[in-house]
Amino acid sequence: MNDSEREDAMIESKADIAEAVERIHAVRREIAKVIVGQETVVEQLLWCLIAGGHALLESVPGLGKTMLIRTAADALDLTFSRIQFTPDLMPSDITGTRIVEFGAAGEPAAFRFQPGPIFGNLILADEINRATPKTQSALLEAMQERTVTAGGETHPLPRPFFVLATQNPLEQEGTYPLPEAQLDRFLLKIDVAYPSRAELKEIVARTTSAHEAKAEKAAGAEDLHRIQRYAKEVLVSDDMLDLAVQIVMLTHAGEPDVPDAVRRYVRYGAGPRGVQALVGIAKVRALLDGRLHVSRADLAAAAAPVLRHRIVLGYEALASGIRPDELVAEVLAAAGVSP
Repeated sequence: MNDSEREDAMIESKADIAEAVERIHAVRREIAKVIVGQETVVEQLLWCLIAGGHALLESVPGLGKTMLIRTAADALDLTFSRIQFTPDLMPSDITGTRIVEFGAAGEPAAFRFQPGPIFGNLILADEINRATPKTQSALLEAMQERTVTAGGETHPLPRPFFVLATQNPLEQEGTYPLPEAQLDRFLLKIDVAYPSRAELKEIVARTTSAHEAKAEKAAGAEDLHRIQRYAKEVLVSDDMLDLAVQIVMLTHAGEPDVPDAVRRYVRYGAGPRGVQALVGIAKVRALLDGRLHVSRADLAAAAAPVLRHRIVLGYEALASGIRPDELVAEVLAAAGVSP
């Protein structure tokens, strides 16, 4: 059996797939040791990592976004790097720069590339909307190409590589909203909800005690790579592909049969990356549910985190306080899918 046949046999083994999925369940359990509640957020974060994309997490301050990302890195045994975005942050502060090395006599001898904090597996871009557009754009090549170019040389980033960015929706003064082109490069936008009373009580009990909870390694980069490959093998029927395309096209106000709310409030709908993300996340959800085919429920569950940052609202929607999730629900209803 050659290497290709051996790999195919491994992919086709249900026992190996079940073992890889159990690894992800173990990661979820380790994260739960540290993070109280937020099951939906953790689930969507794992979807994103398995799909190989980047995520934008949005919430008011203090809801544990940084702790969640650091804990996920611990549970997956990935290198973690945090970049605090500020207005004076420069692109080279993220990507790295060329520095001069001096000889024994103090004369310049050579240039050497000094990698920046972007060279890691799990990158936390904290408060990304506080940096200038020039600095925000430094992430574009890294997010899309998984490389960094400096001094005419291209440097590959470590694999796996994920950017998990956070932003605070309340503070707008002194911030620079992300352009739609960069938002589109985030596979998911994850809304982090405020904890319930019981969860808030548990958070206080854990954080004020002498015992500090810590996630242990439950999987590694190779496990993640393997389950990523399995997710790509999940089957998608033509009917499910048609449904995914229909869902995305119903976010465009100019399309026939769109909901009245979309026609009234949406300026621009989701693009081709929206369909790709919708199908990719649906495959991951199906795999984690023990299925090797995508269902309507998978597409419905993936729709809100995939589309909420890809729908550009009009002025009337902004003035009326219309949220993208409300429009996604209208789209799903028009497509005959229960959210």
